[in-house]
Amino acid sequence: MEEKWKQREFDLASVADLCSGSSSSSPGKARFTSDGLQILQDSHQILVNVDLLTAQVFKLGPVQSVCMVEEESSDVVKKTSYSKGVTLQFRNEEDSAAFHCVVQQWKKEGKVQGGNLLNGTIVTSKSKFDEKIESSSAKMYFHYYGQLLHQQNMLQDYVRTGTYYAAVVENRADFMGRVVVDVGAGSGILSLFAAQAGAKHVYAVEASEMAEYAQKLIAGNPTLAQRITVIKGKVEDVELPEKADVLISEPMGTLLVNERMLESYVIARDRFLTPNGKMFPAVGRIHMAPFSDEYLFIEIANKALFWQQQNYYGVDLTSLHGTAFQGYFSQPVVDAFDPRLLVAPPTFHVIDFTKIKEEDLYEIDIPLKFTASVGARVHGLACWFDVLFNGSTVPRWLTTAPGSPTTHWYQLRCVLSQPIYVMAGQEITGRLHLIAHNAQSYTIYLTLSAKMWGPGAEQGGILQTSSCKLDLKEPYYRMSQPQAYALPQDQQQPQPLIQTQDIHIQSQDLNESEIMQQPLPNSSVQINSLMQNI
Repeated sequence: MEEKWKQREFDLASVADLCSGSSSSSPGKARFTSDGLQILQDSHQILVNVDLLTAQVFKLGPVQSVCMVEEESSDVVKKTSYSKGVTLQFRNEEDSAAFHCVVQQWKKEGKVQGGNLLNGTIVTSKSKFDEKIESSSAKMYFHYYGQLLHQQNMLQDYVRTGTYYAAVVENRADFMGRVVVDVGAGSGILSLFAAQAGAKHVYAVEASEMAEYAQKLIAGNPTLAQRITVIKGKVEDVELPEKADVLISEPMGTLLVNERMLESYVIARDRFLTPNGKMFPAVGRIHMAPFSDEYLFIEIANKALFWQQQNYYGVDLTSLHGTAFQGYFSQPVVDAFDPRLLVAPPTFHVIDFTKIKEEDLYEIDIPLKFTASVGARVHGLACWFDVLFNGSTVPRWLTTAPGSPTTHWYQLRCVLSQPIYVMAGQEITGRLHLIAHNAQSYTIYLTLSAKMWGPGAEQGGILQTSSCKLDLKEPYYRMSQPQAYALPQDQQQPQPLIQTQDIHIQSQDLNESEIMQQPLPNSSVQINSLMQNI
């Protein structure tokens, strides 16, 4: 595939002008030049010249695309309209994928225009961020984080803020005399931490209006402000005068990946970080385990009871009950729960921020395999995450695990509308499939299955399967503190709350013995082993 990405000319099975009013089409070519893209008909006649910085190229299917060309009127006041369209039919899916990769590469390498701002520089262009994120979603996102009350909510998460502070000041050797880039700086608190640790200079990059508040906050700390430059803009767009020795950021969202800021963190790594630079954090892990919570299941199911009314002001609502029922179960639940609700030891999926490609975050596919510890009705999959600050002196973990001090991320649970029944020792398999969408989040596809167990299990197939589709963008913010639950008969023996260091970890990515417990500040050997095996 990589060789085809380097091609600058693609044979087309057919090409047609949408504006011609004719359904006729003919073979052609798509030829990339230094000025853009030329679409040629079979006669080698140029059908249209495309300016890739202003045009829109959409993928209609596996082998079909459409190119919409921006044209301007000749009036004094020019109005933009996409009035020229060309459909492109490729010979196969591989050519289609390679063509779109070249389009993205061409746009990335295209010229951009920029201007200076107070205490920083911004470059304005049609950036990679703008191409993959819906403008209305981006507008709401930056508006949200541009408000001080939301920054205060994060700053008052003392687990979050305190862990970042400890990770920085306890690893002064990584910051002393170094150039640091704070990716998505927000209030600028992490930039100030880096300056406290002796950074030579910190570039605080923030795209929202919070950049103005960050400038005020930093100016209010004059002994540190002289070594911090606030840059208002997206990391995909801004230009910096020098490379960074350290990247620091808080790019984690619900389920680690929500809001898709990890992609910006990776882009900043590729654009600004020196080859041997450090990232704070360096690694993230998504932990998963099946759970049983009858109270939560009934609570969600009962929400749809409204639609079972047969005489609501003379109207029968029951025809919409099924749709409403599924709608409530399409919302992931964000809250804190008692870890005793887990019915099997968790597994985890590793995302190494220092190595992963941005494109690998567009789709995340995680196979699931558990062994039930107790007999229970499984209501879904519980998820949480942790991240590693792999400092040279003191490695530190920030965890959102159940049973640990609650953070503003809480935990997340995907609830099945059809629970499955398991017995102790029974194997539970499945798949957690995350697909990114342009509203800065992911669609979640979850499948859990209970396999035959006991004598003759090797001849048995899957007994029960339950699936659900959820939108990570639209969760149910339950956010209650863990409640005391009555335990089933086979769980009557008191069980201690699960602490992060006690969680039994299983993973195909790492050796189990190397990461059976949360690394403590003095376990640098474990951290090094972890990093080598990722």
